[in-house]
Amino acid sequence: MKTWLLDVWEGVWTVLVGMKITWRHLFVSKATLHYPEERWSLPPKSRMRLFMKYEDCIGCGQCARACPVQCIYIKAEKRDPKATPIFAANGQGIKLDVHVFDIDMSLCCYCNLCTYPCPTNCIYMTPEYEFASTDLTQHLYHFAKKNAKFITEDPKKKAAAATVPPAGAAPPPAAPSTPPAPETPPETPPAPATPAAPATGTPPPSPAGA
Repeated sequence: MKTWLLDVWEGVWTVLVGMKITWRHLFVSKATLHYPEERWSLPPKSRMRLFMKYEDCIGCGQCARACPVQCIYIKAEKRDPKATPIFAANGQGIKLDVHVFDIDMSLCCYCNLCTYPCPTNCIYMTPEYEFASTDLTQHLYHFAKKNAKFITEDPKKKAAAATVPPAGAAPPPAAPSTPPAPETPPETPPAPATPAAPATGTPPPSPAGA
């Protein structure tokens, strides 16, 4: 009987010990969100899914060489010298045709090392983190495009031409060499007159009714 009572008491005591944390958190503000209706705001420079802007890629392969897990696959070949020149958004010429640019996010370790050596900043981490899937093949992203629209005019030359004034345009008026005179400050009001001191030996006037 004694053993049975001890077992019952031990069971009740362990429940009370386990519920201590539960009771403590019943009277504090919640720390959870009703996802997906509510979401935490991500901190700056969060490392989530990679993205590559194909129209700015020059096919240098520096991102693939920097990747420690080799999750970036690139295949490129030289462009025809007689083809129309194309440029990245920063004005760098594109000399290679990139036929394959794949990123396997199932292997990515989110180190962000691939984004630093990119000369055109075409690859970067996005704040998108809701891309879970039960099929690993869905994490292999193909960024190469067959009908991509590239820039055919050098942005650097275009920007420089925009800053040069057209021929025959009048030069801007020169600034006056002599600065304008400062405004005259308002005249200082005259100081109030000091009352004259009474003459020596003259008695002060007696008050009325004296």
